Amino acid sequence: MTRNEWTSLDIKDLKDIKTELTRFMMAYKFALDEMNTKINILKEEFTYIHDYNPIEHVSSRVKSSESIIKKLVRKGHDLSLESIRENIKDIAGIRITCSFISDIYEISNMLQNQKDIHLLSMKDYIQNPKPNGYQSLHLILEIPIFMSDREEIIPVEIQIRTIAMDFWASLEHKIFYKYNKEVPQSLINELKEAATVANELDRKMERIHNEMAEIKRL
Repeated sequence: MTRNEWTSLDIKDLKDIKTELTRFMMAYKFALDEMNTKINILKEEFTYIHDYNPIEHVSSRVKSSESIIKKLVRKGHDLSLESIRENIKDIAGIRITCSFISDIYEISNMLQNQKDIHLLSMKDYIQNPKPNGYQSLHLILEIPIFMSDREEIIPVEIQIRTIAMDFWASLEHKIFYKYNKEVPQSLINELKEAATVANELDRKMERIHNEMAEIKRL
């Protein structure tokens, strides 16, 4: 085989790899679009038909290739598309912010009850907060997407939390980023205390919400 033939083969291989990578990442974007559509339908239904809309805010993202590779290396997995597919389930992610703790589980049930959605895993950091005080409900939901020549089942991570939980998590992230993850123990203790206060606020607002609902029924 001549040098030109080798060069031509190499270029073709690179194009094939690029096409496969593009198709791989697009699948997660399409899954994110599908899930966002489902959430928006619920949100609009609550807005126009029901008296109360539990969904305050929705944000979404697809992990960058750099973030995916860093996570693979950190966890000691192979650098391949199959390894990514098998070991990383949060490439596509959605965060839903609610008013009350009860809203979190209501939205979770609504999504899980849809026929084309399958629950892959659930981590309840509300019933079992992380040691630093972090609270949220994490779901990995699988959803089918239909490409021109195939159907693929793609996982999407859904994080559902209250406004107070989201506020705490956002500030905690900023503080750790500012200190390059070397946060003084005194601040770690204060953050844990702040998480407790945020939880107490959530519980108090939930009681008020329930009392108002009861008054409305009378």
